[in-house]
Amino acid sequence: MKCVYCGFPESKVIDSRSADEGNSIRRRRECLKCGRRFTTYEVIERTPILVVKNDGGRQPFDASKIKAGIIKACEKRPVAMQDIDKVVAAIEKDITNSLEQEITSQKIGELVMMHLKELDQVAYIRFASVYRQFRDVTTFVDFINEFEKMMKN
Repeated sequence: MKCVYCGFPESKVIDSRSADEGNSIRRRRECLKCGRRFTTYEVIERTPILVVKNDGGRQPFDASKIKAGIIKACEKRPVAMQDIDKVVAAIEKDITNSLEQEITSQKIGELVMMHLKELDQVAYIRFASVYRQFRDVTTFVDFINEFEKMMKN
């Protein structure tokens, strides 16, 4: 960290404390050349993630939409809310850890399906039927047959 007084590029940290309700770190530093002290703040840089919709439109990522879709798929199923919250958190972590600034709605749908498959099979099939927009019963039956084959392996 460059000294604010003499411009020397090196300093040592004397004290670190949490600031702004844990959203930043306040550091007291001492310049290794002139010995003067100064304070710096480190803040987590959050890059907004945009979702690219099927029509090409873009909107900010909103985890509550994922949660609403999963809750709908899990309706009348023995799935605890804390398990749904864990899935949503895992999906959000996957998306933010990708370091991409944009993600397609298709990729989000695939992530949801991947996690639902492990959480509840009926919820997985319900979500898939809406997400994949099955046009007829044959497509739906084919999907279920493929799913059964995959689960047996």
